[in-house]
Amino acid sequence: MGYYDEHVRQTRTTRSGNRRSTALSAFLGAVIGAVVVLFSVPILANLGWLPYEIHPNEETSLDVEENRINDTSDLQSVSYSVNTDITEIVENVSEAVVGVVNIQQAGFLGMSGEGTGSGVVYKITDEHAFIVTNQHVIEGANTIEVSLSDGTRVEAELIGEDVLTDLAVIRIDGSEVDTVAEFGDSNTLRVGEPAIAIGNPLGLEFASSVTQGIISGTERSIPVDTNGDGQVDWHAEVIQTDAAINPGNSGGALLNIEGQVIGINSMKIAQSAVEGIGFAIPTAIALPIIDDLERFSEVRRPQLGVGIISLNQIQSFHWQETLNLPTDVRGGVVVTSVSPSSPAAGANMQEYDVIVEIGGVEVNDTHDLRKFLYTEAEVGQEVEVVYYRDGQKETATLTLQEQESF
Repeated sequence: MGYYDEHVRQTRTTRSGNRRSTALSAFLGAVIGAVVVLFSVPILANLGWLPYEIHPNEETSLDVEENRINDTSDLQSVSYSVNTDITEIVENVSEAVVGVVNIQQAGFLGMSGEGTGSGVVYKITDEHAFIVTNQHVIEGANTIEVSLSDGTRVEAELIGEDVLTDLAVIRIDGSEVDTVAEFGDSNTLRVGEPAIAIGNPLGLEFASSVTQGIISGTERSIPVDTNGDGQVDWHAEVIQTDAAINPGNSGGALLNIEGQVIGINSMKIAQSAVEGIGFAIPTAIALPIIDDLERFSEVRRPQLGVGIISLNQIQSFHWQETLNLPTDVRGGVVVTSVSPSSPAAGANMQEYDVIVEIGGVEVNDTHDLRKFLYTEAEVGQEVEVVYYRDGQKETATLTLQEQESF
C-alpha cells in the first residue's frame, strides 16, 4: 500500500512539471511570433507582397461610423399631425351635444335626486335653442337642467315627449349655445360603415366622451313595454352599433363619417354575456317625431285600428293551412285584431287578413307598415290597402285616423 501511494504522488509531480514546461514554451513562441509579424507586415506591404495596403494615418472604419453618428448636419426635424377625420368631426359637433340633468323631489323631507343623460342641439332661433333627448332621461323630472360644454348649467323647459320612440324635446335660452348639429339620412346607412357616438357618460359634468365603431345592423326591431305590464306594446325600430354606449350616453348623438347625426343613442343591452351592442333611434324615424313634439307637444300618428304581426313570425305551416295564402306570397302583415269604430272596421277588414300593400307601398313586415304610417302618411289621409283573405286578394279604401295615446 505504501508503495502504491508513493507511486501516485511521484507520477502527479512529473506530469505537473511537464505541463508547466509546455505552457511556458507556447507562451514564448506566441510572443516571438507576434513581434515578427509586427515588424514584417510593413516591410512586406511596401514590397507589394500583400493583397492590401497599409495607411497608418487613415481613420479606421469605427472612427468613420462614429463621425457619421455624431454628424447631425443632414438631419431634418419631423412634424407629425394627429388631426384626423374623427378629431375634426368631434371638434365640430361636440358643443352641440349637451348633458341633460333630471332633478326630482322625493320624500316628505323634500330630498332631491339627479339623473343624467345627454341631448343634441338641433335648432336655434332668436329666443330658444331646441334639444332632442330620450324620454326616459327626463321622465318624472320636477326640474330639467342642461349642462353645457363649459360646465354652465341652465334650466330647460319640456316641450313634449313620446314614450313609444323614447324621444323628448326640451328648450333653453337661445343665447346659451351657438352650435347646431347637422342631421343626415339614416336610410342611406350600410352595415360596416363607421359610426361615432358622443355623449355624457356616467353623469360626468361637461365631459363628453367619444367612442368609435361601425354600423352593426339597420332596421333592428326591439320590443318595448310602455306601461310595465309585461306585454309588448311597441317594437322600436333602431340602428345597432358596436360603438360603446354607456349609462349617461342616452340622448346623445350617433354620427356618420361626415359628422352628421344619423341616430339618437337610446339604449344598451346590459347583460354579462352580451357586449358591443348599442342602439340608436334612426333619424328617418326621429325627425318626424321631433317635428310633432315641437309643434303639438305630442306625436300625432295615423292608424288603421288593427293589431298586427309579421307573417315571417308565424310558422310557415300556417301560411297555407290556416291563412290559405298562395304559395308565391312570402311577406306581409297578419291582422290579429280589429278595433271597433276604427278605419279598418269601417272597411270591413277582419282577423287573419294578410296586408301586402298600403298606399302603393309593398308591405313585407310590421316595420314596412309602421314606416309608411309614421313617416309617409298623415292623419285624415285616404289610402288603399291590399290584403289576402282566404286565399283571395282584396282591396279596401279607408281614411286614417289619429292614433289613441298609450
